[in-house]
Amino acid sequence: MYELQPPGTVLRNRYKIAALVGQGGAGAVYQAEDLRLEGRMCAIKEVQPQPGASREVIVQAQDQFRREASILARLDHPNLPKVSDYFSRDGLDYLVMDFVAGRNLKEVLDEARRQNQFLDEERVLAWAQQLCDALEYLHSQEPAVLHRDIKPANIKLTPEGRIKLVDFGLVKPLDPEDPRTVTVLQGLGSLPYTPLEQYGGGTGHTDTRTDIYALGATLYHLLTGRAPATAQERFVNPHALPPSQTINSEISNRTETAISRAMSMHPEKRPAGIAELQQLLFTGLSSPNSIPRQPQPKPSPWLQALRQNAVLLVIVLSLLILAITVTWQSTTTSASTGPAALVSGSLIAL
Repeated sequence: MYELQPPGTVLRNRYKIAALVGQGGAGAVYQAEDLRLEGRMCAIKEVQPQPGASREVIVQAQDQFRREASILARLDHPNLPKVSDYFSRDGLDYLVMDFVAGRNLKEVLDEARRQNQFLDEERVLAWAQQLCDALEYLHSQEPAVLHRDIKPANIKLTPEGRIKLVDFGLVKPLDPEDPRTVTVLQGLGSLPYTPLEQYGGGTGHTDTRTDIYALGATLYHLLTGRAPATAQERFVNPHALPPSQTINSEISNRTETAISRAMSMHPEKRPAGIAELQQLLFTGLSSPNSIPRQPQPKPSPWLQALRQNAVLLVIVLSLLILAITVTWQSTTTSASTGPAALVSGSLIAL
């Protein structure tokens, strides 16, 4: 049985396990302390072999892991965690990357649903712009790199408001010479966000449009609060996926159309690339901010009243200062001339 690494375990004489972050069928993710770089925390993805796999399959999988990990280590983009190391130990493969602080978008979405609210479309589109930037970067590599498991739980929102597309467990370089190859590391992704062509077997032809489907499904979930029907369910029942606007009437026609196109069952009907999806999502909008601004606190009613009546306030203060000045001058004049006037009056009387 697969055993998790307990806290305190040191891997490669460098990475001290601090806590378990997540666990799935293919392995686990840990938060760890880098003992060589004081204060640096990292995330370690632990990949276990396919259960029941032969020795030959395991060796092939490890060779492929090293090839894919070397590609990931060369990636450098602000919306992707930086991969800094990879190694194998006791038959398990490890991928070391930056630890991204903050909540994932599934947690943000769940909080909104508990408050019986939908996430604001403008905010979601600002996140989408950052995701598109990351995917455009991945897909522009030679060969193109596919993420293959885009979903709200794999997208982190940092305290600064930046989006990070995490969990490289299913990332796979696209082999244009053999696009149907399905490997141990390729996996099936997460069902609500996975198109039909990503399912296993010899018919699984995936390309960049696989990530486009997953991004569309992710936006559908974020804007409706409801996980989309799986591709299998939609294949059996074409009406299994209701339009997003029937769930959230505040979604714009533009965004509804973009999501619908991205989630087309047949790859040929989806946007051909991220650039085309961006046109569908953002054409007609003022440039969406990559990092949404944090809401500013509203001023108090007293401060608002002062701002709205600033001119009147200046006039009142000016009149008040003038009145004080006149009064002071009058008092000073009376005090200095009063006795002399009395003496003069007495002399006239005489």
